[in-house]
Amino acid sequence: MITLKGENIYLRALEPEDLDFIHTIENDESIWEISNTQTPYSRFLIKQYLEHAHKDIFEVKQLRLVISSYDDVALGMIDLFDFDFKNKRAGVGILVKEPTDRLQGYGREALKLLINYSFRHLDLHQLYCNISEDNEASIKLFSKQGFKEIGLKKEWNYVNGSFKNEYLYQLINN
Repeated sequence: MITLKGENIYLRALEPEDLDFIHTIENDESIWEISNTQTPYSRFLIKQYLEHAHKDIFEVKQLRLVISSYDDVALGMIDLFDFDFKNKRAGVGILVKEPTDRLQGYGREALKLLINYSFRHLDLHQLYCNISEDNEASIKLFSKQGFKEIGLKKEWNYVNGSFKNEYLYQLINN
């Protein structure tokens, strides 16, 4: 699909071969704050998830895609979640796995491709994301793609013994 192909990366469906990649990401405690994860995931559970990953976004209300280089290296993942067809909206989450791959434009390009896909093929009216107040890289990434800050959720997430504020960003399809 041309919509999911960019200049340096492309977005692809999950494959059974992604088991180790996803297992590593889901069990990386340094990013549990972003995903609201509290406990590790077993290979068995991730394998089951992958077996059902082919299901339609209209059925499971989620679409997870791998951000891949053209030499087939998995760089990260980008998700649509809480897909609401009636109200034509979905949440967006993105992660570039390796710190050395961050700030290389992969996230920007992946987000741009997902926005285009969401508005053109899924006929969504809006996308939104939740970003911790101290996640400056994500705030910059989403802002540069046209997302606007529309709210602040005070003391929203409890992280490492204290509460953190979280911003709500939104992009409306004009």
